Amino acid sequence: MSERDVAVLTEVGALLGSLASRDLAVRSRQGAEPSAGAWADRKRELTVSSSARWAGSITKATHDQWALARRGQAAEMRWLRAETARIEARLARPLGAKAEKLTALPRGYADRTEWHAKARRLQALRVRLASVQADWASGRVRVVRGGRRLARLWNRLDESGPSREAMRRRWKAARMFLSADGESGKRYGNETIRVTDGGHVSIRLPAALAHLANAPHGRYALASTVAFGHRAEEWRDRITADRAVAYRIHYDVQRGRWYLTAVWQRAVVPALSLPAALARGVVAVDMNENHLAAWYVDVHGNPVGEPRRFPYDLSGGASHRDAQIRHALTQLLHYARRRGAASIAVEDLDFTDAGTREKHGRAKHFRRLLSRFPTTRLRTRLVAMAAEQNITVVAVDPAYTSQWGAQHWQKPLTTRTRPTTRHDAAALAIGRRALGHSIRRRKAPPRTHRSDGYGHRTLQAESEPGRREGPRPRPSGPRTRSVPPGGGANARNQRAQHHSEHAAEHGVLPLGP
Repeated sequence: MSERDVAVLTEVGALLGSLASRDLAVRSRQGAEPSAGAWADRKRELTVSSSARWAGSITKATHDQWALARRGQAAEMRWLRAETARIEARLARPLGAKAEKLTALPRGYADRTEWHAKARRLQALRVRLASVQADWASGRVRVVRGGRRLARLWNRLDESGPSREAMRRRWKAARMFLSADGESGKRYGNETIRVTDGGHVSIRLPAALAHLANAPHGRYALASTVAFGHRAEEWRDRITADRAVAYRIHYDVQRGRWYLTAVWQRAVVPALSLPAALARGVVAVDMNENHLAAWYVDVHGNPVGEPRRFPYDLSGGASHRDAQIRHALTQLLHYARRRGAASIAVEDLDFTDAGTREKHGRAKHFRRLLSRFPTTRLRTRLVAMAAEQNITVVAVDPAYTSQWGAQHWQKPLTTRTRPTTRHDAAALAIGRRALGHSIRRRKAPPRTHRSDGYGHRTLQAESEPGRREGPRPRPSGPRTRSVPPGGGANARNQRAQHHSEHAAEHGVLPLGP
C-alpha cells in the first residue's frame, strides 16, 4: 500500500475507533434495560461526526460486544455457583470419607490441611460471586476495546517486554474501527466499504474527514487492489448480484500488512434425516488431545480400508491453534468425500464439569489434559465446515466407546503390517453405535441346559440313552480335586445329567439334603 493510503486508513480508523469507544461507554452506563429509543439516540449522535452507515455499524458492534460480555457474566455466575455448591458439599463430609453413588454424596477431603485450603477458597469464590451478581443486577459489564490481555500488557510494561513505542502501535491498531455491514440491493453489496469484482477498494469517509476524499460522493479510493485466496468465486457471485457482504479492514503490526476480510451469510443447509445420512456408511472420528483418529465404516458396521490419523498441535497462540484445527478438519472432510460418505460420527463430549478442581482435584495432569482438550472448538468448527461440504455430523453417546472398542476390536484388527491402536478401535466403536449396531463383535451363545451342554460338561457320557447311566469318562491329565478318580459319591450311581439340581462334579456335594 502507498503511504497516503496507510495514512488515510489510519486516520479514519482512529476517528471511528474513538467514536466506538465512546458509544460503548454510553451503552454500559445505560444498564441492562435501556429505553426503547436509546439505540436510536446513540445512532443520531454518532451520525453528526461520521455518517448514518458508519453510525449503524458502530452501534451494532457495540451491542454485540455488550451482549457477549453479558453472556460471559452469566456463564461466570453459573460456574461460581456450581463451584461453591461442590466445595460446600465436600466440606460437609468427614475427612477421608469415600463417595457414595447411591446417595450422590461426594468424597471428603483427604486431610485437615486440604480442608482448610478449600474453606479459604470457598470464601474467595463467594466474594467473586457477590461481585458478579451485583454487576449483573445493575447491567454493568467489564469490557475494553482492543482486548483485556493487551490492556494488561500495556499497563505492565518492563524492560524485558516490548518497547513502549511498539506497544503503542499495537494498542492503536487493535482499537481502530474499520468495519461495515453489507446491504442487499446496494452496489456491490456494501455502500460504506465497496470492493469491485476487480479488487478495487473505496471507503466512505466520515463527515469530519471529508477533505481527504479523492473520489466522488466523499469517498476515498485506495491505489492498491485486493485478492481473496479463499472462496473468491463465491464472493464474486454475490457482489455481481448486489447481495450483502460485510467487510473489515485491520492492520497486523507484527507483519506490517493490511488485511481485508469479507463476511456474508449463507443459506440455511437443509437437515437430512438420519437414515438418509447413514445410507452410504459413516466416517467415525475419535477426538484426542493431539490428533483425530478416523475410520470409514460401511452400513453393516464393518471397517473398510485403513484407519487414518489427522494430527494437530495445540501449542502456541490462539491463531496457530485455530489454524491447526482447521487444517486437520479439512483433511478429515476430504477423506470423507473420497470415501463417498455423507456423514461423520463424533462423540458428544463435554468436559466443562470434569475439568474443575473439585472433581479431579489431585489429578493435575488429568485436569490439564481435559482443560486443553478442544472439544467445543472442534465440534463447532466441524459443524460449520461440514455444512459447506453437504456432510452431516452425527453425535453419539461417548459411554465406553474406548473401552469396548479396545476390548472387542483392537486385537482382531491388528495384523503384522497394520497395528491397530486403541483410538482406531474407539473410532470403529463410534461408527457402529452411530449406525445402530452393537459395539461387541458377537454375542455369547445362549446357555443351554447347564448340566450337559456347556463348559466342562462336554466330557460327560455320550448322548445315547442306553449308556447315560454308566460311569462318566474321566479326562486325561492330573486333577485338581482332592477326591481320587472314581471315588466320588455319584461315580457308580449317576442319575441323568440334564437335571440342574444334580451335583456337577466328582467330590462336590449336592446343595439339597
